[in-house]
Formats: sequence, C-alpha cells, structure tokens
Amino acid sequence: MAGTRLDGRVERGNRTRQLVLRRTVDIASVEGLDALSVGRLATELQLSKSGVFALFGSKQELQLATVREASRIYVEQVIRPADETPPGLARLWRLCELWLDYSQGRVFPGGCFFYGVIAEYDARSGPVHDAVVRAQRDWTAHVERTIAEARDDTRELRADTDVPQLAFEIVALLETANVISVLHDDASAYGRARIALVSRLRTAATDPSGLPQVA
Repeated sequence: MAGTRLDGRVERGNRTRQLVLRRTVDIASVEGLDALSVGRLATELQLSKSGVFALFGSKQELQLATVREASRIYVEQVIRPADETPPGLARLWRLCELWLDYSQGRVFPGGCFFYGVIAEYDARSGPVHDAVVRAQRDWTAHVERTIAEARDDTRELRADTDVPQLAFEIVALLETANVISVLHDDASAYGRARIALVSRLRTAATDPSGLPQVA
C-alpha cells in the first residue's frame, strides 16, 4: 500500500513536471530563459510555488531542464523522423525539410527555440551557457554526420565535398529563414531557403536528379 501511494505521488510529480516544462519551453522561445520564474509558472499553471520549486530546486535547474526538454522535442520533431529515411542525399534533404517544417509550424511559438537562447547566452558563462553550447554542437555534428554518410557511404555527394563547410551553409540558411520569418511574420522566407538549399545541394550531388524541383 505504501508503495502504491509513493508510485502515485511520483506519477503526479512527473505529470506536473511535464506540464511545467511544456510551458517553460514556450515562454523561453519568445522571451528567453531569463523570463522563467517559479512564481510566474505557479500563477499561470495554478500550482503552488512550493510545489514547482520542489520539482526543480532553483531557477538555474529550471532553465537547464527547459533546455533538455527543448532538445527532446527537437529530436522528436526533426532528427528522429529524418533518421527513418535511408542514409544519403534523401536523408539530408529530409533533415532540411523537417527543420523548416519545425520552424514554420511553430513547434515553439518563438520559432526555433535554440536560435533565441543561443543569442541570449552566447556571450555568457556558466552551466546554462554550456548546455546551450552542447545542444548547438550536437545539432551541427548531426548535420555533419548526415552529410558524411551521403559523401562516404552512399557516394551521393562528390568526394571533394567539404563536410563542415556544407553543414555550416545549411545551418545558416535554415536559421536565416527562421529569423526572417519570425521577425517579419513572413513565411516566404521558407520558400527562399528551400530554393537556396536545393541549389547548394545540386552543386555537391553526384546525381542531382534525386533532389526536388523547387521554385
């Protein structure tokens, strides 16, 4: 019986934690991680301040948990679905498409969660900065691995393809589409990014016929 009561409390705590984090990622994507506070979350979600504080212990841990939750959502929305496509040029293009859909679909209301918090914490130091750096490096490394597969394993990219350079260009185009769209409330930036991405990949592909026609 005691174990049942304990399991019930843990389950309720986990549900509350997920409720709080779903709200914190939305707030942070628009207002930044510094906008998070236990009092605000308790008021907005009609929870006790002591209960919210008990789940995280400090504002910094709340911010770190928010970055981890945003990373989890990012993997579910972008990385995991792309990995369902076989390695090669098709997977690389699918990764780009999913990222644009993630930004345009406002999975986070402020557009790409990480674009905003990188700008917020790029010149700072400390655990939150380090967590943001890790997330950005993990994403860049994933793009580079996807490109390397298309070059080295399936040979759908030219042998002289500079993997870090191509990854840099792809990420830059994706992020530019995101910021222009959010800033101007203009979805046409995504179409322009698709045109630019296809054009760049065509120059690197051994057989560009597998890429879509965009205009």
